[in-house]
Amino acid sequence: MTLVVERPKLEKKIKLGPPIFIINFKLYKQGIGENALKLAQIIDDIAHDIKEITFVVAVNFIDLVRIKENVSKTLVFAQHVDPVEFGAFTGHISPSLLKEYDIDGTLINHSERKIPEKDIKEAINLCKKYEILQCVCAGSVEEVERLVNFTPTMLAYEPPELIGTGIAVSKAQPEILSKAMNIIQTKSGGKVIPLCGAGISSAEDAKRAIELGAKGILVASAIVKSKTPAEIIEEMAIAMLEGIS
Repeated sequence: MTLVVERPKLEKKIKLGPPIFIINFKLYKQGIGENALKLAQIIDDIAHDIKEITFVVAVNFIDLVRIKENVSKTLVFAQHVDPVEFGAFTGHISPSLLKEYDIDGTLINHSERKIPEKDIKEAINLCKKYEILQCVCAGSVEEVERLVNFTPTMLAYEPPELIGTGIAVSKAQPEILSKAMNIIQTKSGGKVIPLCGAGISSAEDAKRAIELGAKGILVASAIVKSKTPAEIIEEMAIAMLEGIS
């Protein structure tokens, strides 16, 4: 049986502002189909209660539209976009297509979907043209220094060797994380929102990331594969707010 819950439509688009909490569903079985819809609605319920945080779900292309239609306080992102317009581009996902279906934003250059830097720049520019938010991922401080010049909406520092390990970058590389967050803030003049990803698996990890200069976090397996996702999301969200104060 299809799980669909009627939810009130927003009168205006959700405004993106830190702190930001992105949950990447990846292609885990727990994050596709009915499981994806159920998890997205859990996150949306929490978003209604914890209004100080902007919640984002990044989901697979097949589930994008259905999830978008069944949440009202959560931004919905694609997991990838290609630097193309409408046209003869079989198998591509364009920013113009995301706009057509009212998708809020997209991940770009995740470590599991890397693309050349010239394509990153072009994808960012097309997303801006179609008012699609962008969360660009960088795997090193050097990459952060280059990609921040493209002024995406958000730039997430995610060392690939820590992704999915349960070892948070805020613990393993606190000095490097702080440096990356500072580079994003200073080089962009505050125009790019710095995020922390890779290995965040606890409330303590989330809080420490904020204390080290991140304006949000990017989490996947710790939530999507959990048997108690609501509990973990709430704990991390509260910890993020504590990290600000």
